[in-house]
Amino acid sequence: MPQIVLVNPQIPPNTGNIARTCAATGTPLHLVGPLGFEISDRYLKRAGLDYWRYVDLNYHASWSEFQHYHQQKGGRWVGFSTSGVCNYIQFPFQENDWLLFGCETTGLSVEVLQACHATVHIPMAQTGVRSLNLSVSVAIGLFEARRQLGWL
Repeated sequence: MPQIVLVNPQIPPNTGNIARTCAATGTPLHLVGPLGFEISDRYLKRAGLDYWRYVDLNYHASWSEFQHYHQQKGGRWVGFSTSGVCNYIQFPFQENDWLLFGCETTGLSVEVLQACHATVHIPMAQTGVRSLNLSVSVAIGLFEARRQLGWL
């Protein structure tokens, strides 16, 4: 099953909305610190509503800690970025993919992008629009992976 990885998320409501999506789909959610908020943040809890008990939530204090964790599990890292090489629709997702998304303001770092097995982008029709909201991007990527894998 694909897993969602948020690297250095900064905005609690975005993470709460993503947690809600993960709860609804039974998708594991990994938060990689440092975070721009406390896990106990009321806005985070509010956005996730009362669904937190359904979230398979994993916290990793740093990128290196997450790398070590992933090493034990295996699977590909698929980085979502405005500079991604492949359109996400044309990318063949696999069951053991980890879908990586970066901080709302800066995206995935160069270090993380270089560590990815593949990078994908969500195309924008308007050149002046840099990106979508993080929670929207996660939902788009996750549901495309689930569609391809026959899990809708």
